Amino acid sequence: MGWGTLTHLEKPVAEAFVEARRQARVLASYPGPQPQDLATAYRIQDQAIALDGRPIAGWKVGRIFPPDDARLGSNRIAGPIFADSLATGENLQPAMPIFAEGFAAVEAEFLLHVAPGHGGATPQDDAATRVLLDDIRIGIEIASSPYPRINTDGSAVTASDYGNNNGLVIGAELTDWRVRDLCAIPVETLIDGESVGRQTAATMLDGPLGAVRFLLANLAQRGIDISGGIWVSTGAVTGVHTVRPGQSIEATFDTVQSVQCKIAAATSR
Repeated sequence: MGWGTLTHLEKPVAEAFVEARRQARVLASYPGPQPQDLATAYRIQDQAIALDGRPIAGWKVGRIFPPDDARLGSNRIAGPIFADSLATGENLQPAMPIFAEGFAAVEAEFLLHVAPGHGGATPQDDAATRVLLDDIRIGIEIASSPYPRINTDGSAVTASDYGNNNGLVIGAELTDWRVRDLCAIPVETLIDGESVGRQTAATMLDGPLGAVRFLLANLAQRGIDISGGIWVSTGAVTGVHTVRPGQSIEATFDTVQSVQCKIAAATSR
């Protein structure tokens, strides 16, 4: 179980990312040897989580595109979402911080909540996965890192810094989620009122429920306990849309439900 032993070269990378995030300071270059595989990336991520010390309320799932998926042996990555980075976007427009001089983007996503008590085997199909859920919400992931090339340098680098997550906006409960086909719901992202993407989750590998299965297997391999229940931000539906401070974001689901936020520059904490 796990991804091996942390090396003396990996710990300084984790320390640098944690401090840069605390100080809202840009990292002009990657702070050490870049990870070339996911085992190294998750060792760095796990060390950063330990150093950070904040409670985790959920996990983001992101896609690895070809040809990196074959090289890395996975088509998705995972990263922690800390409890103090959650915001409610239902009938509100919360200010969500980004690293303005680093990388910053928003993603419209389905948020699936795994009910407390899970500690068993990873489900093998959608029906068994739905049984584990007690809520599905609409939401916006804030993808941001103090390192500007967090996505450009490959998925292992992305995974090493919290999977490029810096927050989550939780919207309203998805109407009739227990019986809805999540992959048939049209989703649209708007920035300052202008549409920047429209799509369905049918393009997302095996969909939001598949993202939950991936995450459960990933966290089990890493020995991470999720028995208290977790949110799963299941992946960008309309794409990864870059943003800057001051912009207003809206994500609509099936044209009748929406969630909003405002983008702000991160400050030190």
